[in-house]
Amino acid sequence: MQLGVVGLGRMGGNIVRRLARNGHRCVVFDRDPAAMGALAGDGASASDNLEQLVQRLARPRAVWVMLPQGEITEATVARLGELLEPDDVIIDGGNAYYRDDVRRAKALKARGIHYVDAGTSGGVWGLERGYCLMIGGDARTVERLDPIFSALAPGAGDIPATPGREGRDPRVERGYLYCGPSGAGRFVKMVHNGIEYGLMQAYAEGFDILRKAASESRPEDERYRLDVADIAEVWRRGSVIGSWLLDLTAMALAEDPDLARYSGFVDDSGEGRWTIMAAIEEAVPAPALSAALYARFRSRDEHGFADKLLSAMRHKFGGHVEPQGG
Repeated sequence: MQLGVVGLGRMGGNIVRRLARNGHRCVVFDRDPAAMGALAGDGASASDNLEQLVQRLARPRAVWVMLPQGEITEATVARLGELLEPDDVIIDGGNAYYRDDVRRAKALKARGIHYVDAGTSGGVWGLERGYCLMIGGDARTVERLDPIFSALAPGAGDIPATPGREGRDPRVERGYLYCGPSGAGRFVKMVHNGIEYGLMQAYAEGFDILRKAASESRPEDERYRLDVADIAEVWRRGSVIGSWLLDLTAMALAEDPDLARYSGFVDDSGEGRWTIMAAIEEAVPAPALSAALYARFRSRDEHGFADKLLSAMRHKFGGHVEPQGG
């Protein structure tokens, strides 16, 4: 298939590369010419602006927007809505608030343009591992775009089949899911990221406890000088708390057990806040996820080892570089 891609940052560029590896053709645009130039060897066709990108796409067109949430995405989607024609599709794969997706879908529908929200997880590793996709929008439109989603998804790999799933949607086992109408995909991705906050906080606090086991505040015969890098390594091999986040934690600790390169200032990109807002609206108790979000707020005043480990995990999976803070 042919796809337009706008935004060639950490994830957008690798989305283009993964699609090219699977035989798809991309017409791309980014305000940074160097970002487009870096994809020249991957067969991407660079555009000078959004107008030219749209002109180079065959109808019905599909344009994937991969930009930071906020004004730049709003402006880009609005401009594409002016340039595209009925039956064309805009796919937003960045992090955004699901209610923005509902609003955009309604506005574009009035012009006959389809809108798809694609919650995209995979970070800087997506080129090789693939992207877990949580998709919302019109079912027929999503089906039309299936070759794109299938190419980006991880595939079944060597993960054993879950007993009892016979007869269910096979796309799920390949790493992508049609969640429902506009906003549903992003809602699922929002909660995914809220859970991510909680998991990261649990690892961070646990390793902080291990690291301080030699503290003079403990009885002398219970002071343990533990190698946290080795603990992370042994836990990721058969432990019940093994996960990809633990794999990345082990990597960061092996490189630098003191995490000296990280400030301990932990940013949040919105999804954790939106998850808590949804929990409040639904009257769902979410103490672990709430505490994880508040811990990030606190980290901006006090920077401990646990906060540095959170920064390390964010850098490893998403390439996030934290502000240095105060």
